Amino acid sequence: MKLTDIKKGIGPEWAEKGYQLPKFDIEAVRAKTHAEPTWIHFGAGNIFRAFPAAILQQVLDSGKYDRGVIVAESFDYEIIDKAYRPYDNLSLLVCLQSTGTIEKKVVASVTESLKADPQFSEDWARLVEIFTAPSLQMVSFTITEKGYGFSPADLERGMNAQFAMGKVTALLYERFKAGALPVTLQSMDNCSHNGDKVKAGVFAYAEKWAEMGLVPAEFVAYVKDETKVTYPWSMIDKITPRPDAKVQKMLEEDGFEDNYTIITERHTFTAPFVNAEETEYLVIEDKYTNGRPPLELGGVMYAERETVDKVEKMKVCTCLNPLHTAMSIYGCMLGYTLISDEMADEDIRGLITKMGYIEAMPVVVDPGVLKPADFIGAVLNRRLPNPFMPDAPQRIATDTSQKLSIRFGETIKAYQEKGLDMNELVLIPLVLAGYARYIRGIDDNGNAFEPSPDPLLAELSAIVAPLEVKEGPQDFSCLKALYSRKDVFGVDLYAVGLGEKIEGMVAELYAGPGAVRKTLHKYVSAR
Repeated sequence: MKLTDIKKGIGPEWAEKGYQLPKFDIEAVRAKTHAEPTWIHFGAGNIFRAFPAAILQQVLDSGKYDRGVIVAESFDYEIIDKAYRPYDNLSLLVCLQSTGTIEKKVVASVTESLKADPQFSEDWARLVEIFTAPSLQMVSFTITEKGYGFSPADLERGMNAQFAMGKVTALLYERFKAGALPVTLQSMDNCSHNGDKVKAGVFAYAEKWAEMGLVPAEFVAYVKDETKVTYPWSMIDKITPRPDAKVQKMLEEDGFEDNYTIITERHTFTAPFVNAEETEYLVIEDKYTNGRPPLELGGVMYAERETVDKVEKMKVCTCLNPLHTAMSIYGCMLGYTLISDEMADEDIRGLITKMGYIEAMPVVVDPGVLKPADFIGAVLNRRLPNPFMPDAPQRIATDTSQKLSIRFGETIKAYQEKGLDMNELVLIPLVLAGYARYIRGIDDNGNAFEPSPDPLLAELSAIVAPLEVKEGPQDFSCLKALYSRKDVFGVDLYAVGLGEKIEGMVAELYAGPGAVRKTLHKYVSAR
């Protein structure tokens, strides 16, 4: 069983083994898309195939749309050469369910794969052709937050820019020359106000090139004219880990031959298949200038910008990200290496469940299109316990100092703004207290461990360096230098009336081996 078999005619074993196949005419869709492209996507990684491309697959299967998506890769060209073209742009989506079962679906919505750089002359010529097509509606991105960056040196390269936003701006210039045709640039990356990151990059290149005399001022006006070019926000949420050995083994047992991992020279982990969690959300600001593919038929929620922003705040400040951080801090100290294993720990599960439902929910931002209680329920009951998801608290704990102000500080501020009683907060202070033990790098058994990389780790760990894990009294006055840091916690925790409470919890967490478990159990049980 190989992916390309489905173009030649297949036997009954595909259906017998639970493989869902495309329900549309693949060649007809490819021909229509080549002639009149509507959607091109930059970023050929796993999240694209597991989510946007899979959404479009559902739309095509419905019979209510007839155009596929073209994918372009501007960073790691080996992905195109090794994970797309040998399989005729087909892939297998393996949905990892919390029950321990999997669903398998052949995705055929990707009609072409291109390397986005002028050094690949045929591919670049095709990109120019796509960008000058009046039918083009959407240029989308999953290139990670770093992918939207630009540098003075790259701006100076003009049309030979190497960064993604420079290449896209060069292609937009071709669209401008073809008649200032309308189009929408749609980020689908997991970062706040992502459309503004696309906009900032395009504006920077366009303005610099106009200054250098490479493009007319009218081009700058074109990319800034929101009747022509728009940059909507979106909120995306779906986990797509690296190809997993357990999944490979299951596919091998089926007789599915395209089951191996591909590691590129740029250390991208990919494969002919993508394994991903079952839960997914994509909410997009509905601000398009030339129409758009009907992705709502595949589950995308379209809304106003304010609603997209509220969904993001619900996720980041209440219903997902704070739970992740709480689990990472205590999981590292209690010796866990898998998030799914932590969910079998009654104290940790109790911590995040009660923190979310009891302490954060009173101030949650309700976006309307998604119910916060339903969202957090899916996190607790399907997403975090999923045995297939090889996510580790050590990974999630990376850069914790950069996350605390949003994930907990915003909830504390909301309590202040609403005039709620700060004494109602118990478990959120417990998480912040745990941070002072975590950055000391001593686990609950008294053994040293390496905290995850963090730009402030050395500075903050130096503050708690005088503290010892031992029974008996010791001086915790050093904590004032930590918990008064607005840059870390979003507020001065003493000024809001939580500093002393947290100090007391820290003292309990440092009271000898086993103190982390004892303190965690005490406060979770009482709550």
